[in-house]
Amino acid sequence: MQVFFAPNLKKITYQLSDEESKHAAKVLRMQPGDEVVLIDGKGGLYYGIADEVDTKKTIIRIIEKIEQYGRRSFKVHIAIAPTKNIERLEWFLEKATEIGVDEITPILCQRSERKQIKPERLEKIILSACKQSVKAYIPVLNELTNFTDFVNQNDSMCKLIAHCGDTPKPSLKNAIKEQNDITILIGPEGDFSPEEVALAIDMGYNEIHLGKSRLRTETAGIVACHTVNLLKDE
Repeated sequence: MQVFFAPNLKKITYQLSDEESKHAAKVLRMQPGDEVVLIDGKGGLYYGIADEVDTKKTIIRIIEKIEQYGRRSFKVHIAIAPTKNIERLEWFLEKATEIGVDEITPILCQRSERKQIKPERLEKIILSACKQSVKAYIPVLNELTNFTDFVNQNDSMCKLIAHCGDTPKPSLKNAIKEQNDITILIGPEGDFSPEEVALAIDMGYNEIHLGKSRLRTETAGIVACHTVNLLKDE
């Protein structure tokens, strides 16, 4: 069953956007009577039937609504330094969305090699992953934020920084315990600087490790996201 994004859905019928209508008619070759799923990005999932299919105007009639579809009892916020190769960050966003993430903040660190991103493209990747994995909640993608500003402003109950320094650190599994509002910092290629680690600790972050291997930035983000979901979904 095809999944479409339908923000601000309030009536029993919904007209897909021009882009989605064209995709439905030309690529998916949908026909009137086909069953579809709509997501509004805020927890609403709708089952519908296509009453009209056209490249410029596709009308969906809603037959059932499920509120808070897929709502979880915990929150995962990944603050991650954009990778030099933007495709690696895009891969992270896609997979983290499929696994389950609530909020993502790109952070600008001392050793960051990429200092700019294109949020419009990244948001499209996130939305596509939501439709692929039938997620009714779309993760929030925040603007690129300076590391210092982020650690000073974040108020999560459980604040963690993953880095490769030699200091003894607990695993992510042991660090989250009963916490349900979790923020994890993932550094750039070259890792966080010692000054950044010290600042994070001063601001209430706890150091963690993500295993014995040295991971790429995007891999570390996925491991962190998956570990939290695996433990909290039990």
